[in-house]
Amino acid sequence: MRHVSDRVFLLLLSVLAGLLSGLAAVLLKTLVHQTNRWLLSFNIPTFLGGNQLILIYPAIGIVLTILYVRYVVKGEIGHGLPSVLLSLSRGGGKLPAKNMYTSLVASTLTVAFGGSVGLEAPIASTGSAIGSNVGRLFRMREHDVKLLLGCGAAGAIAGIFKAPIAGVLFVIEIFMFDMTATSILPLMLSAISASTVAYFLMGNDLQFAFTVVGQVEISQIPYYAVLGVFCALVSLYFLRVTDWIEEWFSRRKNVVVRALIGCIALGVMIFLFPPLFGEGYSFLTELLNGSDEMLFEHSIFASLSDKSWAVLTFLFLLILMKAVATATTIGCGGVGGTFGPSLIIGGVSGYFVCMLSNQMGLPEQSTANFALVGMAAVMTGVMHAPFMAIFLIAEITGGYALMVPLLVASSVTYLCVSPFEKHSIYARKLAKQGNLLTHDKDSSAWHLMDLHKLIETNFVVVREGDTLGDLVEAIKYSRRNVFPVLTDDDKFLGVIHLDDVRQIMFRPDLYENTKVIDLMHDISEGDIVRINEPPDEVVNKFKVGNRYNLIVIDDDGYYLGFLSRANTFSAYRRFVSALSEE
Repeated sequence: MRHVSDRVFLLLLSVLAGLLSGLAAVLLKTLVHQTNRWLLSFNIPTFLGGNQLILIYPAIGIVLTILYVRYVVKGEIGHGLPSVLLSLSRGGGKLPAKNMYTSLVASTLTVAFGGSVGLEAPIASTGSAIGSNVGRLFRMREHDVKLLLGCGAAGAIAGIFKAPIAGVLFVIEIFMFDMTATSILPLMLSAISASTVAYFLMGNDLQFAFTVVGQVEISQIPYYAVLGVFCALVSLYFLRVTDWIEEWFSRRKNVVVRALIGCIALGVMIFLFPPLFGEGYSFLTELLNGSDEMLFEHSIFASLSDKSWAVLTFLFLLILMKAVATATTIGCGGVGGTFGPSLIIGGVSGYFVCMLSNQMGLPEQSTANFALVGMAAVMTGVMHAPFMAIFLIAEITGGYALMVPLLVASSVTYLCVSPFEKHSIYARKLAKQGNLLTHDKDSSAWHLMDLHKLIETNFVVVREGDTLGDLVEAIKYSRRNVFPVLTDDDKFLGVIHLDDVRQIMFRPDLYENTKVIDLMHDISEGDIVRINEPPDEVVNKFKVGNRYNLIVIDDDGYYLGFLSRANTFSAYRRFVSALSEE
């Protein structure tokens, strides 16, 4: 540290964060895939067919996860990424050291035994914690800790997909980092370091090694636009269903009942639709290679695999059930993310639309190309990260031949979804709570500032029964020219300005007979702030009425203090300066 500049040292730490998060990604991926393969090697069919073991595998994983979270973690994990976003907005980028392994272990238990969720959000959460704790270990500034947190997340996504550009764009779009000269180089170094680790340990194979079929013609663009509309509907369905199911499970306070209902429902769904087992990337790879036979592997519907109507029906039901299975897995106690499921649903949606189009006698389209484009489109709709989705598909398939269809479908999906959903699946709840840091630093500053800390209480109060003489006595000891009038139990009644009594305060003959309640200044609703009032409304009251002070009361009308225009806007300027620090 003594021999290198702060900038160079930060770059070295970004490489370290990338290496560690890349190792974590490889470890997680390897453990889950090997366990999945080993479990599915055992097959005990029922009289209907299928594999009855997959009825119980998910339950084992969820029970182990619940026990681990309850007795080891002793806290909630959930999706993982909302807590990272909250840390960036409110916590200075600081994440507990235990977060470096809690999501890793819990998601391994859930997904390895067949839980229908993804590994990407847990590994991104793990990488974020690695980056944050690397920064804190070396006592970096808050701004640098946040940047290293982003480096860890970029490395995790880059490592799990071997896609460095997608890793960087993930942080910029999901974590809402600004793309500046200060941030882009550390993020790139971290992503490249993690990808290098993944290539070194796992070889050169890509997640979906595939060569684009044929040239994309201009005449095909309308078909991809239609796919974008369909994927928008699927995205909204996914968001609504996961919300509703997770909320339903959250209302079941008994952990045993919640787990029992979830495990039974999940086991039945996976038994009927085996592609729901685990992440589901293996069957999606088969779809990309033009084979839908794996859809019916271990399925009681295997005898229908040669009928096109049965394949279409199965694909459509799979789209619907994947969202239900994902929400059920998380709701009943499993740990995982929605990143992977959105990829799976998108791929199946693209394959379904293309197969349906081909069956209708329209010009023949490539099912693989449509599946790839559908993956990007649904990810765009669910995660509100179009550039990350586009470049992820381009990188994991090893080429950019589908760039135009990817742009068309993702743009259409984003335009259709955004009027109904303003934020990504990770950020929606935080945005409703006013705890989300966005690219709009002005809006973020007002929403993230703690106005409670700016309330001034050094005003001398008078009571409703006091006289002018009592008020004059209060003026002697006050450094302010405003005096709140309260009831005996501290409820706010009004204010008296010094100018209101300046002409009579030197007339002792009025001291005993004049009541302060008769001297109160006229005030309106615009002069009063409720303690839980949205910050933008507080700011608007300062601006519209050109007021210098606002009275703060609680929801029951009790006086709390004043907000000063000068102090509030000074705090705002300091906050924006800290957010924009380079």
